[in-house]
Amino acid sequence: MKNLTPKNIVEELDKYIIGQDKAKKAVAIALRNRWRRQQVKGELQEEIMPNNIILIGPTGVGKTEIARRLSNLANAPFIKVEASKFTEVGYVGRDVESMIRELMNIAINDVRSEMMQEVQLKAKQKARDKMVDILYPPHPVVPNETEEESKKRTERYDRIRKKMEKLLNSGELDNREVEVIPERPRPAHIEVFSQTGIENIDLQLGEIMAGFMPSKRDQKKKKMKVSEALKHLTEIEASRMVNKEKVNTEAKKRVENDGIIFVDELDKIAANYEYHTGADVSRSGVQRDLLPIVEGSNVPTKYGIVNTSHILFIAAGAFTTAKPSDLIPEMQGRFPIREELNSLSKDDLNKILLYPKNSLTKQYRALFAAEGVDLTFEDDAVEQIACFAALANERMEDIGARRLHTIMNALLDDHLFNMPDKKLKKINITKTIVKRKLNKIIKDEDLSRYIL
Repeated sequence: MKNLTPKNIVEELDKYIIGQDKAKKAVAIALRNRWRRQQVKGELQEEIMPNNIILIGPTGVGKTEIARRLSNLANAPFIKVEASKFTEVGYVGRDVESMIRELMNIAINDVRSEMMQEVQLKAKQKARDKMVDILYPPHPVVPNETEEESKKRTERYDRIRKKMEKLLNSGELDNREVEVIPERPRPAHIEVFSQTGIENIDLQLGEIMAGFMPSKRDQKKKKMKVSEALKHLTEIEASRMVNKEKVNTEAKKRVENDGIIFVDELDKIAANYEYHTGADVSRSGVQRDLLPIVEGSNVPTKYGIVNTSHILFIAAGAFTTAKPSDLIPEMQGRFPIREELNSLSKDDLNKILLYPKNSLTKQYRALFAAEGVDLTFEDDAVEQIACFAALANERMEDIGARRLHTIMNALLDDHLFNMPDKKLKKINITKTIVKRKLNKIIKDEDLSRYIL
């Protein structure tokens, strides 16, 4: 993070997201401010609160992509939730605290994987030693054995063991079958929270009982090839070498200081009474439940209490039927930065097809290459695809860059169906092909509503 300046962050985001410069700038500053806060000494560090952001704009313009790429850059725990999935306390459904527990689970998995990677070399060596023991177990002590006989037996065992190690290292024993007792961690754990939501009861009776009464089935040896058994033993050794307390502590620290929660569809819980029906679960109730978490509160998880004061919340919504001002005042105050994302023009859609690292044209080239076909797009063909996508967005619902997926699929579906074909080695998509394939669909409004 030290070298990740706001300018660098925007440059990285530019590789995947076209346009939306204001939104990129806002999230880049918010991310850098988190690192700046951690450099502040003393009590003031705790007082500096994150500047939560609301991204306003239609679907498919890059709101989710901005948040997702941001978390990858910062290597931070990240979760995307939909505000419309939550219900207020008293109703059956997900309670808002579950998002923190999910974020904590993600952080735990990330930290554990990192720590297991760090001890991988030691774990591999221990696994190899164990495998040699399985392939050539030590001889039992012979009663009334003389010292000379014992010495000869030990020398012979060491000599054969070294040969076995050489064979194992060279890979000559990879296909030999061995018997291994499969081990797996059994966390005897009950997690119950009050509030609502059945998903909050993490009650795994089978695992709990297994903790008290070791199953005979677990003691049965399983046949595996040496190469598979080595991977299995390495994983067991690595998990043993990783300290659970260190994992929990580091994961909790990351969540509290670097965690990012992307709350999508925030506009769906804005209480616009013009469109509000009595059958809906109270939207303002969900906001009131969400408010303490955004403000900063202590949430109980099975890994300990997590403080949410410094988690960065990025909210997003189309805000077509509701406005940010329809949110309760306290909620508005907790999202001080608002950025509006623009609808995508024909030029934007053209750039999206060509320039991002994961652009659609590159994706389809890779898919065709998997079948041994060389797919190319002429520049004017790409422009025509963007033109049709922009036209479809104008005539129907504006779904932004997602419209490109439907257009590209409609354009290439015949080839995708017919492959593999020995005669088909190269396909060049021209403007004429695009027009011939899509003109009829675009002109017929009823047809375009179904297909595009």
